[in-house]
Amino acid sequence: MRYLTAGESHGPQLTTIIEGLPAQLELLEEDINGELARRQGGYGRGRRMQIEKDTVAIKSGVRHGKTTGAPVTLVVENDDFVHWTKVMGAGPLSEEDQKSVDRKVISRPRPGHADLNGAIKYGHRDMRNVLERSSARETTARVAAGAVAKKLLKSLGINVGGQVLEIGGVKAEETNYSGMTDLQERTEASPVRCLDKDAEEKMMKAIDDAKAEGDSIGGVVQVVVDGVPTGLGSHVQYDRKLDSKIAGAIVSINAFKGAEIGIGFEAASKPGSEVHDEIAWDEEQGFYRKTNRLGGFEGGMTTGMPIVVQGVMKPIPTLYKPLQSVDVETKEAFEASIERSDSCAVPAASVVAENVVAWEVANSLLETFGGDRLESLQEAIQNQADWEKEY
Repeated sequence: MRYLTAGESHGPQLTTIIEGLPAQLELLEEDINGELARRQGGYGRGRRMQIEKDTVAIKSGVRHGKTTGAPVTLVVENDDFVHWTKVMGAGPLSEEDQKSVDRKVISRPRPGHADLNGAIKYGHRDMRNVLERSSARETTARVAAGAVAKKLLKSLGINVGGQVLEIGGVKAEETNYSGMTDLQERTEASPVRCLDKDAEEKMMKAIDDAKAEGDSIGGVVQVVVDGVPTGLGSHVQYDRKLDSKIAGAIVSINAFKGAEIGIGFEAASKPGSEVHDEIAWDEEQGFYRKTNRLGGFEGGMTTGMPIVVQGVMKPIPTLYKPLQSVDVETKEAFEASIERSDSCAVPAASVVAENVVAWEVANSLLETFGGDRLESLQEAIQNQADWEKEY
């Protein structure tokens, strides 16, 4: 599978086009809307979430509730576009309208954003041409794609969940759960998607304190994928290793600056006996690992254990106590402009992380097992599972 997204933060709509989705998969708009609503939630979000109530419209590739095998087009309209039609319109402007738009030209790049780099790369004097596309608003379209991937995975007995491990230096001590349903239900009930109730309160206070100070804070999220078959990915070439693709997907999320699989960087300070997962076998499970320190991967391939990946999100760079910058026109020092007001987006970013990981796993399943129809994909995975038990 592959997908493309299009659209700007204050443009008329966000669009996702998915190609390669198997036919006969049941897919409804509400399957996607649930994930879009989760992305908009979480403690610390700003006023934009009150303006936009993201819902999707399926425009192609689905007929009577099932995929046809044709490209699937998903559209999320931006309700706020009505206030931005002149600034963000595609057509040429009249002289009078141009004057009003010129008053909103952004020539002061914000530290931590794509503004200056993108303006230099593409030759823009108005940095709105950069920030409108580089905005985290684009993750709406990526979550829409991930929601479709989640639906496909669920039809194959694979489930995705996640939790927030840290916000603003406050770390969750209680991170254990009894199963995927327990993880999903407990994190969904938490404003910061955290399993640790004591840490939850401290995280919310840290967010409130940052907001009161005009500052922002980041954190760490974890994604777990359960029910994954053995052998997704490959050891034979660097670009076929699934853990590498997942790490890349995590770091591709706006403001994410690091990824780790399993115990990740902790492995550097431990002996090998406390890092590698011992192999065992029984008649019911076949081969399995006694632990899962390597996060479900060996040699770039899944082991059959749950995939576990962490992502590090930096604080949002747009602050209410703006950082210093330089105007590209006058070269004078100014305080950077404010384009958004989240003091912390870590809980929402946890949802984005779930969906980008879900996409990579679903895509790897199709690469490994093929299947133009859902039924043939299900049969191929079951045949592999049966063969593996007899191995």
